[in-house]
Amino acid sequence: MWVRRRTAGAVLGLCLLVGGCTARAPEPPPDTAPFQSAADRRAAAVRAGELAGVPLGSWSYRVTEVRWDGDDRATARAELSYRVAGYDDGAVTGERALVLTRRDGRWHVTSDRAAPGDAPQLWEQGDVDVVRGKRSLVLGVGQDAARLRSVAAAADRAVPAVSDAWPEGGARRVVVLVPGSVTAMGALLGEPAAGYRGIAAVTTGRAGGGPDAPADRVIVNPEAYAELGGFGQRFVLAHETTHVATRAHTSAATPLWLSEGFADWVAHRGTPHAPAQAVPELRDAVRAGAVPAVLPTDGDFSFASDADALARAYGGGWLACELIADRWGEAKLRDFYRAAAAGGAERALREVLATTPEAFTAQWRRYLRERLG
Repeated sequence: MWVRRRTAGAVLGLCLLVGGCTARAPEPPPDTAPFQSAADRRAAAVRAGELAGVPLGSWSYRVTEVRWDGDDRATARAELSYRVAGYDDGAVTGERALVLTRRDGRWHVTSDRAAPGDAPQLWEQGDVDVVRGKRSLVLGVGQDAARLRSVAAAADRAVPAVSDAWPEGGARRVVVLVPGSVTAMGALLGEPAAGYRGIAAVTTGRAGGGPDAPADRVIVNPEAYAELGGFGQRFVLAHETTHVATRAHTSAATPLWLSEGFADWVAHRGTPHAPAQAVPELRDAVRAGAVPAVLPTDGDFSFASDADALARAYGGGWLACELIADRWGEAKLRDFYRAAAAGGAERALREVLATTPEAFTAQWRRYLRERLG
């Protein structure tokens, strides 16, 4: 069991029942120094090449709790932090459960796995294969080399396209994970696989960015991704790479129609596909006279939504961003994105675009009719 301290209230109650006693001092938690030393040796072994082919810049553990499992066995909870050299500005973090065994008076890590409640890392799902692109690093499990090279090629094309649309910085290189199945993808995200079956890729990361924010990873659903053609695969990786690039300027105040719409805008930018061809679900609704009354809500972007409804939400967000780029200019669209993260979309509409939510919504509805009707 985890080491716990007896509460003062429980001790006082016992004293009253027996007519008085002297309270015993709680036992101190175990000294973590020997376990930290074992974790440090484990980290050194990983950095020395246990994850062959992965260019690690750093790898460390910080032991936070220890549980005794016997005289010569213990389990420690530790915070893992690591960076991939040349790709990560921030560290990837995770909670680990380290099993330690004492031999000849010295503690050794004999098992390293995800702590209860935390998602596993890719290497726990099998041997990791590594493909280095010009601007990407692709790590795969259970994938043939040709598929990983194809993902790297699509990511290499995505990165400069994103940098051109969002020149402020970020996403000069991207790390892409390709697990063996959608079930394995769900495990990496700590979520049921069912919610990701039709989703070709997602991006991990913490909104707001900053020097202490975890590094982003693009995680590919190998099953849905394989069903896409070449354009679709490039589009998906450009969309996800945009999320990596804009992470530092995305916050809880950023509506999903803007963050997802902007990522789609970047992915569509410079392509010959007309909106009527690109978003048939929204096109059909507009032509049937069912023009959306309001901009897509955050709830409209739920993976649990009907597939057509989800497609209409993404299309509506994209065309809202396309509207801003067309009527106010691309620089204003970027300014609007940053301002929305700082103070919300309503304030950004007023301060950056000199309009109101009501007026913008009316313009957007007219724009849908113009582009899709």
